[in-house]
Order: sequence, then C-alpha cells, then structure tokens
Amino acid sequence: MQIPLQITYRHVEPTEAIENRLREEAAKLEKFYDRIISCRIAVELPHVHHRKGKLYRVRIDLKVPGKELVAGHGHKNDHAHEDLYVAIRDAFDEMRRQLEDHARRQRGQVKRHNAVPPGE
Repeated sequence: MQIPLQITYRHVEPTEAIENRLREEAAKLEKFYDRIISCRIAVELPHVHHRKGKLYRVRIDLKVPGKELVAGHGHKNDHAHEDLYVAIRDAFDEMRRQLEDHARRQRGQVKRHNAVPPGE
C-alpha cells in the first residue's frame, strides 16, 4: 500500500483484537492484489439509541489504479451483523469479490456478449 492503512471508529470502542483482525484482513487484500494505493476502514455502530439489535457496519474504501472500490454498504438489515466480527468478515468478502472483478477486467478476461440484432 502506498498510503498507510487508516482505521476509524464511530460509537465503537477500539480494542487490540479488532485492530489486529482489520489489519490481518487488509494484509490479505494486499497479497491478493498488490497494486492497492490506499485503504480506509470505518467501523461504526450507527444506531446507538436502540436497546437491542444493534447492527455494526464496516465500510471499506479502497483505491486502486483508475478506480475506487467501496464495500460494506449493502448489509443494512443483516442481523448477523450484531456480531462485529461477522460484519468485518462480510465487508472484506465483498471487497475481495470486487477486487477479483477489477483484476479480471484489467487482464481483459471479462466475457463480452456479442450483440445479436433484433429479429435474428
């Protein structure tokens, strides 16, 4: 990574275990795709006023040459995210899939559908 990893917490108490997990997962992304420019991770608990069912949100913003990838915004009502480690896993899985797609496109390995004119 050209720019050091940035981790921010909002309404979540940072712990060494959480920090280590995030750094391990970010390092895996870098091994998978070595052209990452920067990685920002936001860990938050957006609904602090609820008494039960607090859902963690982990958002990953990744910059690669020519593109910015964002993961972690599609799990708004997933009750498995009451566990922070599940939210971390899901966000990094989503980012890994996006990186795979991006790498495939760069290598030109994307399937191209031949357009068939209507009526044939």
